[in-house]
Amino acid sequence: MIFSIAWKNVWRNKLRSSIVISSMIIGLLGGIFYLALAKGMAQQQISSAIHNEISNIQIHHPKFLINDEIKYTIENPSEIISKIKTLDEVSEVTSRITSPAMISSALTGTGIFIKGIDPLVEKNISEISSLLVDGNYFESQGKNPILIGEKLAIKLNVKLKSKIVVTIQNVTGDISYSAFRVGGIFKTNNSNFDQMTVFVQKDDLVRVLGFDELKATEIAIILKHNNLTNTTVTKINNLLSDDIADGKLTVQTWEEISPVLKMMNEMTVQYSMIFVIIILLALSFGIINTMLMAIMERVREIGMLMAIGMNKVKIFLMIMLETVFLSVTGGILGLIISWVVVEITASTGIDLSGIADGLNSMGYSSFLYPELEFVYYAFIGLLVVVTAIFASIMPARKALKFNPVEAVRHDA
Repeated sequence: MIFSIAWKNVWRNKLRSSIVISSMIIGLLGGIFYLALAKGMAQQQISSAIHNEISNIQIHHPKFLINDEIKYTIENPSEIISKIKTLDEVSEVTSRITSPAMISSALTGTGIFIKGIDPLVEKNISEISSLLVDGNYFESQGKNPILIGEKLAIKLNVKLKSKIVVTIQNVTGDISYSAFRVGGIFKTNNSNFDQMTVFVQKDDLVRVLGFDELKATEIAIILKHNNLTNTTVTKINNLLSDDIADGKLTVQTWEEISPVLKMMNEMTVQYSMIFVIIILLALSFGIINTMLMAIMERVREIGMLMAIGMNKVKIFLMIMLETVFLSVTGGILGLIISWVVVEITASTGIDLSGIADGLNSMGYSSFLYPELEFVYYAFIGLLVVVTAIFASIMPARKALKFNPVEAVRHDA
């Protein structure tokens, strides 16, 4: 009976209740969509970094990580790759030769990080082959082709088929020079990566460095799903336990390779959740104010209920339920509408190409796909209920303070 009365009381003033519910819907829509957008940006940044820059897992010689000297090599990469490929979680594995270097054109030069790759295998490791804005992916028959980022091409003032010179320290410690010709220009979501990284064929880099073609400085591993990273690392550590114990190898996840990326994305989601909580707190004060107004309009009615024998517990429960019903109705509708909006924009995407340079400088894509797992909707739904209970206490206590005799005589 109390539930029925409370629900009917909510709709006694339809306009006021509709405004409160609408404010809940708009507040939740704004907060949840912002959270979904932040979550989508974070996941896109991680995915882009994994598939273009660092992969899920990398293997190096421990000393190579200190200063990137190519003398610290992986002795038997083909054998290690064969072992790793036996794991079901692994999608593809490749070995690379990587080293810091200098690159220069006729006008200027800059420091870069050069990657010697196997083009065919690398197609299944990174997305560079599909991110070319000019040229082709090592398909030309010219000598020493090189892929460079669009930002680097602008900085060097070069274009397709331009000649550039790479200066690099070879295995003997001497400085080697080699001319390369721009075969392709790529553009990722990270302008810093585009400006600092170039790709060449492994055979060409072996020739320049005087490097042993049977060795490598890096093994990159892409998994079938990012969530498998930690379990796969454990298995790889077991497979390579002898070499790891001897200090010949070290295995790192993308989180260890780029801890800043992990931290930034965790902070983004956390700040977004704080934003949602602030919105709910602000809405709770609006609900409290609305319910206090409703109670002051019903002083005589509440006094009558007390006079005919309704005890304080039932009065408290009735007012509390009215507040909860009002809040939860707005909360449920807000969650449903937010879910619909997030799902629609997740499939269509949001084009922010107008500020692409700013987003790319931070490693974010200019075409965003919001995403939000069910657990977040459930958590926010729980917060709505908690907020409703919190907002109901003050109006309900206010009603209990009425004196039945004075309340009955109250002139509304």
